[in-house]
Amino acid sequence: MAIKAVIFDFGGVITSSPFEAFSRYESEQTLPAGLLRQVNATNPDSNAWALFERNEIDAAAFDARFLAESTALGHPVRGGDVLPLLSGDVRPGMVDALRACKAAFKVGCITNNVVTGHGTGMSGTVEKAAKVAGIMELFDAVIESSKVGLRKPDPRIYEMMCELLAVEPAECVYLDDLGINCKPAAALGMIAIKVTGEAQALADLSAATGLEFERN
Repeated sequence: MAIKAVIFDFGGVITSSPFEAFSRYESEQTLPAGLLRQVNATNPDSNAWALFERNEIDAAAFDARFLAESTALGHPVRGGDVLPLLSGDVRPGMVDALRACKAAFKVGCITNNVVTGHGTGMSGTVEKAAKVAGIMELFDAVIESSKVGLRKPDPRIYEMMCELLAVEPAECVYLDDLGINCKPAAALGMIAIKVTGEAQALADLSAATGLEFERN
């Protein structure tokens, strides 16, 4: 079936991964490597991250719940200290690829995010938020977990995007930096690309779509 749509995750795909910032924070605070990801992976459907990304708790509750969850793992970290780490740097090559895809296909964005800060809630400073807002305007459809009350990897959020774009899953390419989020997309019939870096993502996206992208 011919490709009709390309669907992007935002953080870790259009921008650099927040996991890079997590690693720096852990090093600076002499915390065990991977601690923040471990907190996120423990009880992934009902932990502080899950509740916050579905907008079921506010920032104050997230701060307290994350502190309790990290303390249970032996290393107290306030949720409020983690939120600033979510803002990655925009990858110009991926934005160029998004523009190229938009010229040839429908384009969508599915992002797990939170209602806090500026723009998508993960865009950091006002200046960065303005840049992110400009990128978000390129998409034909955007689904934010904090607005719809669903988060990846719930299959319903991918089906919702297909409905918005009026395409079948088998007509879509999906990019995400987390394998757990790629699996439901692939199970629905999408071509799923796990993003580990900009060059790899562009190469795999080119192979899936037949488009050529300039690589920095």
